[in-house]
Amino acid sequence: MLFVVVAAHHLYFLVLEMFLWTTPFGRRTFGMTPDFARSTRTLAANQGLYNGFLAGGLLWALVAYGVHTGRPILTFFLACVVIAGIFGGVTVSRRILLVQALPAIAAAAALWLA
Repeated sequence: MLFVVVAAHHLYFLVLEMFLWTTPFGRRTFGMTPDFARSTRTLAANQGLYNGFLAGGLLWALVAYGVHTGRPILTFFLACVVIAGIFGGVTVSRRILLVQALPAIAAAAALWLA
């Protein structure tokens, strides 16, 4: 189920942005200096929290409603992920399109073409 993969990615983003941002791993992942990481820590934590909401919404739809009945909710949260991925790809790094938007597009296609 691609929805679970997309949710797992966003849980990983939550951990990375909320808890690992200023660590050597977090700084290396985003190519940041220690000073930049410290100065943007709060913004990253806020961004991580939003990623957690996206993951939570996808998992809630799957657990509470299943794929068929939860299709409208899954569609909404996948659309949010795609929009965020496109915005990030345009404003921050094209890599975000591949890491965030593309898996959500694949999950949405699987949802509607199955």
